[in-house]
Amino acid sequence: MLAASFKRTKIVATIGPASSSVDVLEELLLAGVNMFRLNFSHGTHEEHGAVIKLARDLSKKHDKPVAILADIQGPKIRVGSLPGDGVPFVRGHIVHFQFGAVYDETGVIPVQHDVSKYLKIGERIYLRDGQIQVEVKKIEKSLISGEILNPGLLFSNQGMNLPDTDLGGEILTPKDVADIEFAAHADTDYIALSFVQTPTDINNLRARIKKLGGDQLIIAKIETKAAVDNLDAIVAATDAVMVARGDLAIETKPEAVPSTQRRMIELARQGRKPVIVATQMLESMIQTPQPTRAEVSDVATAVLEGADAVMLSGETAMGLFPVDTVKMMKRIILYTEQDDHTEFRAPEIAHNSVNAISAAAVVLAKQLPAKVIIAETATGQTARNVSALRPGVPIIMVTNNRRAYFQMAIIWGGKSYYFDKPAEATEHVIQQLRSAGNVVIGDALVIASGHQPGITGGTNTVSVQIVQ
Repeated sequence: MLAASFKRTKIVATIGPASSSVDVLEELLLAGVNMFRLNFSHGTHEEHGAVIKLARDLSKKHDKPVAILADIQGPKIRVGSLPGDGVPFVRGHIVHFQFGAVYDETGVIPVQHDVSKYLKIGERIYLRDGQIQVEVKKIEKSLISGEILNPGLLFSNQGMNLPDTDLGGEILTPKDVADIEFAAHADTDYIALSFVQTPTDINNLRARIKKLGGDQLIIAKIETKAAVDNLDAIVAATDAVMVARGDLAIETKPEAVPSTQRRMIELARQGRKPVIVATQMLESMIQTPQPTRAEVSDVATAVLEGADAVMLSGETAMGLFPVDTVKMMKRIILYTEQDDHTEFRAPEIAHNSVNAISAAAVVLAKQLPAKVIIAETATGQTARNVSALRPGVPIIMVTNNRRAYFQMAIIWGGKSYYFDKPAEATEHVIQQLRSAGNVVIGDALVIASGHQPGITGGTNTVSVQIVQ
């Protein structure tokens, strides 16, 4: 059941043109991917649906759970159509923006959304991933005028960030609404919400998923200043968190990202929520077969800080070496986790019976010492509680809930196992562990369970079992 080289930190891989074939998907799964990310900024529903089916077939073939993430684009603001050779921005010059403008006729930069009603004088506009900066000087009706602070060359459809601006209200676009409906009805496990600003955004999405009859968990992507300001409340409202460092660096400032990342990991562990660190982790491997030393350190730092998962974007979606990149990431994770000096500080966790059972299981496992912790769970919450404490032994997460089986694939330190008869599940998994040579006669196992297996919130017992 457990691989010979068991990694505790999980890997998320974005699927795109370089990785959507059945052969590459299978190689990625076997190389160590625990979640396939579908980026709804690109591709059609038909293309995403085909990947979902392939992923489920491969998961069944190899008896390896892999979670599927539908990453919703959100209100990504872009400029419109510009001349093919771009528009030069010269420091000190005045530039104009307007929703629906035609550049060839007016010289005004077209914007795909009307942001004039949100912007204020003195606020900044960042273009082309922050390379170009403009300060708003005047807003007249829907025409925005600003002074160019940082020069550069702007091309069609490039992004616009408004780090000082509160966009307010509903953040879902018509495209997002259609994508969420598809994801809720498709066999996805998580939906990631982009450009979250407040916990209300999470609550609105949860209500929408429920109305559609979906059972997906929500990942809040933290990539705005407003999200950082509301981080505690957002973590409390969501099911998982993603440190979306690309836009976060633009919306705040690059030097703030490392400390924000560390804070998010700590808050997520306190809330027993999985946390994913994303963006440019092994970026150079899009084009080259080896990462830079800085990238290796970046992945290792996320592991040492206690992230549940690290994510690959363009590296696996459109890179030349998608499988090699996953193998490299796994090598970095394993080497870092094998450091005997790595020990995580226990987070502050609210006192209740389920948390107490989880804490007792971890303490017992360390004192015995035990070979594994077995967490019986209907929803995955017991497994998340145990994982948040970062025990030194693997967590075997046993469930009779097919959705939870896949969702738990990204939980730190865990291996999820499905069995449709809850009362017999733990004994069955112990036999599986014995057959695979993962435990032998005399080994101690710590079991967190309930008197009524399979019942949500029923975990109320911690016990020790010696393998016979």
